[in-house]
Amino acid sequence: MTLDDLIRSINPEIYENLKTAVELGRWPTEQKLTKEQVELCLEAILHYETQNNLAQEDRVGFIDRESMPEHKRKKAEQEEQLKRQIAVQQLH
Repeated sequence: MTLDDLIRSINPEIYENLKTAVELGRWPTEQKLTKEQVELCLEAILHYETQNNLAQEDRVGFIDRESMPEHKRKKAEQEEQLKRQIAVQQLH
């Protein structure tokens, strides 16, 4: 089984369980997620959302900037731009 096959096998129930595990930081068995497990779960969640064309507002991490007060929206946009710049620098 390839990674693509594994991601395609994620169904809505698994998707919700992965989101819950990341949110709580532990598996349903109460075992704590490792940093690597969190990263892999997030990657699987993002792939699932992309492959299933979830609406932007239904995706993990969506922030409705339209309903934010203007000063908070500007601050959030500046932080997002800084994160993008750091990510680009890390690629080089």
